Amino acid sequence: MMFVMVLLVLASVAATTAQNCVCNTMKWATCEGSPCECKITITDQLKQTLDCSKLIPKCFLMKAEMYRAKKGLSTRLAGKPTLHAFVDNDGIYDPDCEANGAFKAKQCNNSDICWCVNSAGVRRTDKGGLDLKCEKLVETVWVQTQLKHTEGVNLNDEVKLKSGIVKAIVERYGVDDKLVTGVKYNKASRTILVDLKKNASNVDIATVGYYMEKDIKVLPLFYNDSKKFSPSVDSKNVTFENILVYYIDAEPPTFTMKRLTAGVVAVIVVVVLAIIAGLVVLFISRRREKSAMCQKAEQTRELDEMQKEQLTSS
Repeated sequence: MMFVMVLLVLASVAATTAQNCVCNTMKWATCEGSPCECKITITDQLKQTLDCSKLIPKCFLMKAEMYRAKKGLSTRLAGKPTLHAFVDNDGIYDPDCEANGAFKAKQCNNSDICWCVNSAGVRRTDKGGLDLKCEKLVETVWVQTQLKHTEGVNLNDEVKLKSGIVKAIVERYGVDDKLVTGVKYNKASRTILVDLKKNASNVDIATVGYYMEKDIKVLPLFYNDSKKFSPSVDSKNVTFENILVYYIDAEPPTFTMKRLTAGVVAVIVVVVLAIIAGLVVLFISRRREKSAMCQKAEQTRELDEMQKEQLTSS
């Protein structure tokens, strides 16, 4: 009897341990063992060990998302803040990561077309071949998220709005409140600008922005994905319908005109042709005006001569 009771106790402890062995910051992780160890599959041959006490590096998240997409598993259902700010127009790709989860400076997406990225994994150069040189990983020092809230919410007090936004970011993403350096609100467009800037805490602001983007656009990456980023302002939860993320690096990006898309080239051609046509019309118009003036002057001269002849004959 005592032996059976011991087995029941051990089974109960094992069940409790299994329930507590989860990765709160990554719902796709597989966790087991005592102490609890969590891993995420990023290739058929590799499972990456995770530190679930903090946000998972963006590079690992993108690799896991690409792997799941290839396997048919579920992944996802205001102007620039500065001149050199840019958004991620290339979408998700299969990145090469360092052992600590940082992006490698050169990315090729398992192809012979490569490009250089910033520490957020976003392309910051033209695309090139396998011989492309990326001298260093340029650091993203400022991330601006532009949040558009749903209709029917009154946010008249910017002080309370900032307090609610900062509190929600700190509690949900486990970061220092000093990471949020600014919150601005445009009532007409229902847009809230949230500035995240790198500080001494060494928190990866790009990863915070990525988690926030998933919270609003798709489904949360957290183990408990029923909750989303929803700040409380005046005891009312603010929900969002869209988010746009801008990245500002320590050095400006080096995009050139060499690899413009066909659509952009077409627009440029149309604009140039319109300018040339305008100049031609202006030139012809000026010539006609000049010709008319010369003709009028000639008529005036002839009239003066006729009057002089009449005076002389009289």
